[in-house]
Amino acid sequence: MMNFADIERIYFIGAGGIGMSALARYFNAVGKKVAGYDKTPSALTDQLIREGIDIHFDDSVDNIPEPYRKKKRTLIIMTPAIPDDHTELNYFRKNAYPLLKRAELLGLITRNKKTIAVAGTHGKTTITTMISWIMSHTSESCTAFLGGISKNFNSNLVLNSQSEWIIAEADEYDRSFLHLYPYAAVITAMDADHLDIYGNLQELHKSFHSFITQVNPDGFLVIKKGLPVDETVADCRIVKYSLNEETDYYASDIRLNKAIYTFDVNTPDNIIRSVSLNHPGWVNVENAVAATALCHQLGYDESIIRDSLATFSGSQRRFDHILKTDKLVFIDDYAHHPREIEATVMSVKELYPGKRITGIFQPHLYSRTRDLAAAFAQSLSLLDELILLEIYPARESPIEGISAESILKHVTISNKMICKKADLLKVLQGREIEVLITMGAGDIDRLVEEIKNIYS
Repeated sequence: MMNFADIERIYFIGAGGIGMSALARYFNAVGKKVAGYDKTPSALTDQLIREGIDIHFDDSVDNIPEPYRKKKRTLIIMTPAIPDDHTELNYFRKNAYPLLKRAELLGLITRNKKTIAVAGTHGKTTITTMISWIMSHTSESCTAFLGGISKNFNSNLVLNSQSEWIIAEADEYDRSFLHLYPYAAVITAMDADHLDIYGNLQELHKSFHSFITQVNPDGFLVIKKGLPVDETVADCRIVKYSLNEETDYYASDIRLNKAIYTFDVNTPDNIIRSVSLNHPGWVNVENAVAATALCHQLGYDESIIRDSLATFSGSQRRFDHILKTDKLVFIDDYAHHPREIEATVMSVKELYPGKRITGIFQPHLYSRTRDLAAAFAQSLSLLDELILLEIYPARESPIEGISAESILKHVTISNKMICKKADLLKVLQGREIEVLITMGAGDIDRLVEEIKNIYS
């Protein structure tokens, strides 16, 4: 077991990623020297630099600050997205620096704390942030590593060194969540994703079952009703939740008034009445039920849960209203899986009935596009108009025969097109749009401000 007291400096390769940056902030806040590399500047790297973290953007050993070239008391952290031919990474490997993946580091941080881990192929960030916001209003509070920038905390890190609780997203990519041994956990969904890692859905499910075995026998697991889970593998208590189907925790009497949902949460003991959520979409009502189930099982007061959800503001890029005027509504969302796109579009339809919806989608990864092209097309066909950007490759090299056209050819609406990212602003100029949604996990968010300026 690594002793962080023996580490003076931590160098992050891929420091600008949402998960990596939260860890960089954590160690910077607790007094370690922190520096790192990222491929491109962003609002997040700008903020890290303002917080005193030394970040550069050219992959060169010469750019590594001199103190971090001293192997003694220096730890290197890498994200799985970094390619094997990365110059700095290979320098550290060649010189046998202690090197950990992001998930391994998170596992070490959480090992001696009471950890709540939120797993699932979607919904992790919102539920993790909801739980963190609720717990921040209790006497115990928490430290939390979030997968998005919380609007309530204005950060992806919540730090309370006095709390025994850590809340973390449990990422199934690269089986990262198997480094966590939580006291309590949530599983939201087990849909086909990351098949470049798992090969097939059955292997993905096996990984979730392995995760379940790591939940503390004295703790509990909150799981969405209907998931294909072999409950016999669990040594802990299991409680279930749903949107509005009867189970241990579910919502009833759901009302929507001026974009605010009000509903009752049915629990095994009683009913928590008149919970309000100013965060659109039925999927977020379901997320609120999951967060309520976990916090209720921990014994937190119902009034704290209710009041916290009423003031929950969501996260950047999670159904994020960028513009809301009489002429146009512009929403940005991280949706990058067919189920997420469907949930986002259907939520928009509910909020803005009768409005024409234009979606701009940037596919993320060649492998995900290959595996889910038809499902993407089905979800995107819920739009009135589709502007499809080229695939954002992230960590991958191109796959022959796979492109945005792999999706577009299955889309059933007639008003559809493929657009280069560089041409998008020109395509949008003068276009009559009522509701606009930008979606994707790549770098489409870099265009949000410029799109906003067109319609402001």
